[in-house]
Amino acid sequence: MPTSSPLSGQLVTIFGGTGYIGNYVAQALLARGARVRLASRSPYKAQDLKPLANLGQLQMMPCDITREEHVAAALDGASHVVNLVGAFEGDLVKLMGEAPGTIARLAAAGGVKALVHVSAIGADAASPTAYARGKALGEERVAAAFPKATILRPSIVFGKDDNFLNLFGGMIEMLPVLPVFGPQAKLQLVYADDVAEAVAVALEHPDKHGGKTFELGGPEQLTMMEIHQRIAEAQGRTRTFLAVPDGLSATFAALPGTPMSRDQWALLKGGNTVAEGALGLADLGIEAKPLGLFLDKWMLRYRKHGRFGAANERAKARKG
Repeated sequence: MPTSSPLSGQLVTIFGGTGYIGNYVAQALLARGARVRLASRSPYKAQDLKPLANLGQLQMMPCDITREEHVAAALDGASHVVNLVGAFEGDLVKLMGEAPGTIARLAAAGGVKALVHVSAIGADAASPTAYARGKALGEERVAAAFPKATILRPSIVFGKDDNFLNLFGGMIEMLPVLPVFGPQAKLQLVYADDVAEAVAVALEHPDKHGGKTFELGGPEQLTMMEIHQRIAEAQGRTRTFLAVPDGLSATFAALPGTPMSRDQWALLKGGNTVAEGALGLADLGIEAKPLGLFLDKWMLRYRKHGRFGAANERAKARKG
């Protein structure tokens, strides 16, 4: 990573910085010499980042972004700002729509040099899902208050420790027959490191990237069925996958306690790919990395005879 980054020595506040993507973004900024302030409801979830930071380079502070005084405190002294907050539960309009507008307004008033707002592919004010409507409102409020903000819309983000590949990886390891919801839905999975790099590049060059919206997707589009098949292949397992009709999938998603909410199902059914003609990773100077570059290595722990495989099989046999 270049030591002459414009971010070196600058204070970057990351709202939602202790989440999954926030971990990657924080690492990218620390590597550039930035001072990083993680503002989150649970700031100390990011303790694992401490060894990666120099003395005084990493700060953690509690923050509820729906409270203006918390946002103002988190922005105090910051020269650059990133908003990563997203959720599928709670008041999504307030959390992902109104609060980003507050962040942008206070950042502009405080003379912040660059603001990156991370939204999502599929943000749409006319969407039937509260998630997509909340994201769309957030983009609108941010652009109005901070016109030179960079808006990033990632597809589903994958990584070694994600809750996407590992969810299916665990299911495929255990079950010989699996249902597949939205089997023909196309996804353009994007690597977590590429998203973090996009955030850092946008912060470094607001003169080039400010005021623009980028849709972040990987180099290939895969259906949900293809993703399941690739995971099984990487595990060295033969599995039977059953395409679940949309009506049954929707009913399942509407039930309480299921791993997929109604909004998540609706968004999945619609697919998640970069729009034709949209600015993307390449326009930020980033070469998108494919899932296949990592999948075999990451699925090693799920293989019957992979790393720790024998011990895992013995443990499962004992439970049986």
